[in-house]
Amino acid sequence: MPAQRSIPMNADNTGPILRITTLATRETVVCRLEGEIDRIQRPKPENPLGRAVNQRPHQMVVDMAAVSFCDSSGLDALIQTLQDAALAGTLLVLTALPPQVRRLLEVTSTDEVFTIRDSVYAALHGDRPPRRWRP
Repeated sequence: MPAQRSIPMNADNTGPILRITTLATRETVVCRLEGEIDRIQRPKPENPLGRAVNQRPHQMVVDMAAVSFCDSSGLDALIQTLQDAALAGTLLVLTALPPQVRRLLEVTSTDEVFTIRDSVYAALHGDRPPRRWRP
């Protein structure tokens, strides 16, 4: 049975909360980020991203569709998560990048080091289209 957890990351109420929700199976962890990833909201090593990497799943999908802002501190946190995932033997996949986040990755050329997919579905199932149910 998949485990799900949602944790607000802003303990001192200084700005919008970064919420990270995780859904885990034996081989895959999906982390959904919601809010701003900046100097104040930067995920700490003990956050759900770090815990997800420590589970050593085959694949870790980071759904960024609900990220409203990401600065260089947020990018640094994603790069650290990527490095930790590589050491754990976990494939890290970023999905559903908002235009501002995609632009940040392009400007810094880090779009070349991350695996990026258009959606969580694409990360989990490759480029295959969803199967249609037929009676």
